[in-house]
Amino acid sequence: MDEKTRPPRTHRLTRMVPSPEFLRGLERTTTLDAPIRAISKTLRTRLGPGRLRDMLHGVPFGHPLHPALAMVSLGCWVSTAVLDVTKADPRASRALIATGLGTALPTAAAGITDWSTLHLEQQRVGVFHALSNLAAAALYTGSLLMRLGGRERTGRVLAFAGLGAVSIGGFLGGHLAYRQAAGANHAESVGHLTLLGWHDLCLLKDLPDGRPVRRQLGYIDLVVLRLGDTVHVLADGCSHLAGPLHQGRVTVEEGEPCIVCPWHGSTFRVSDGSVVHGPATSPQPAFETRLRHDGVVQVRPAM
Repeated sequence: MDEKTRPPRTHRLTRMVPSPEFLRGLERTTTLDAPIRAISKTLRTRLGPGRLRDMLHGVPFGHPLHPALAMVSLGCWVSTAVLDVTKADPRASRALIATGLGTALPTAAAGITDWSTLHLEQQRVGVFHALSNLAAAALYTGSLLMRLGGRERTGRVLAFAGLGAVSIGGFLGGHLAYRQAAGANHAESVGHLTLLGWHDLCLLKDLPDGRPVRRQLGYIDLVVLRLGDTVHVLADGCSHLAGPLHQGRVTVEEGEPCIVCPWHGSTFRVSDGSVVHGPATSPQPAFETRLRHDGVVQVRPAM
């Protein structure tokens, strides 16, 4: 093939990257739906609501824990490749591989906890993301064993194969995060869409006492909860995956009223929208309220 007929380098590089059609195919693959449903249900049941699940989701940090942990393993393994290429001290490579493997277990635990509360299309891609990373962990384990046994060359080959596998896993993880919005805050922009100042919402007498309902402020959906003469207002779409909070139930956590998302159980304090239980890690946009003399409830975004 001469220079005129050879495809451009950029075209050849593009062909090495999975196409959008391929990724959409993963989202639509139904072959594994039965085990996906069974495994995710079992995980949710076994973990249940509580501190362990909240920690694995990243609730105390206000950010999903899985991607932060994944960066540690990936950083160690990329650094291993640099050391292998430069033929640096093999002890450093072994230490980096071992560190990456050590963080892989909590990374996987956090990831599978997040995965169990995703939509089915996201879970389908998540399965292949997990399998790629599992293959990478197996290859790096073999690499470490080869190096400890004095077979450095074989260990380096397995490590480069592991880097390829974890790169595929990272690519699929990026698709989950940026294309399918898994782990993203689905309610952040609501407060910014509202004009400054107080806005009439509804009459107090039209709100049922103790039951959340949906009301609209312009084109923004809000969940409104009246407790006596006190009215609490939050954005209606759950920050986890935009579930309808007005269909959720009201509960009490640590003496304060909360609302539970009907989709995946995220629990928010109605007074300020803060997260009490995950899988949500981002607070729910809250609105200040006041009651006008004629019984009209007014709202404005909380400062």
